[in-house]
Amino acid sequence: MKGRHPLGRVATLWRYPVKSLAPESLRTARVGLAGFEGDRQTALFVDSPDGPRSGKTYRGKEHNLLHTVATPERAIELAAERKVAVGARNAGPYFDAAAVSLVFDAWIADLERLAGRALEPQRFRPNLFVVAEPGFALAEADLLGATLSLGEVTLEVVEPINRCVTTSYDLESGESDPRMLRTLVQERNNTMGIYCSVKTAGTVARGDTLWQER
Repeated sequence: MKGRHPLGRVATLWRYPVKSLAPESLRTARVGLAGFEGDRQTALFVDSPDGPRSGKTYRGKEHNLLHTVATPERAIELAAERKVAVGARNAGPYFDAAAVSLVFDAWIADLERLAGRALEPQRFRPNLFVVAEPGFALAEADLLGATLSLGEVTLEVVEPINRCVTTSYDLESGESDPRMLRTLVQERNNTMGIYCSVKTAGTVARGDTLWQER
């Protein structure tokens, strides 16, 4: 039987004009087949010829303060302080795995319970932060292959998101909390959130209902 049921409500929309740098919070967003308009259009690449990531992207893994700055110029200065030469390229989008990332508040609440501390959604750098419907009990793996819709947009869930050290960084100071990451690895299989591809382009807004099609 065809139909759909609500999973939650969109609380926040974020895009990241420069990969690994600070986000922009949006009230509405145009979402194309390649993701949020303006998302990760620029990335920093390592120019230092002798570095282990020469020619590859300079990411949060490489510098714990990248997420605290918004401009490529300031990020280039931070890298230079660590003797790494980087340059900006504007041929994006530059995604790790898929065009759109989504995190439910219920998943973060689960990790908060396990870790014994409050956690900001922005640690996980989603495009969509969704407040789940009462009684929501789905894990990331339960949604694999699901079709989701919100506003004018239709998404397909392609994989759970495996996390790295950047999720342990404080949003303001950059200080790392390895206990949180250890809990995520040990108790949640290092998973937080889902990657989605875009099936139907359109506009989304804060407050839109997220539906699972069935």
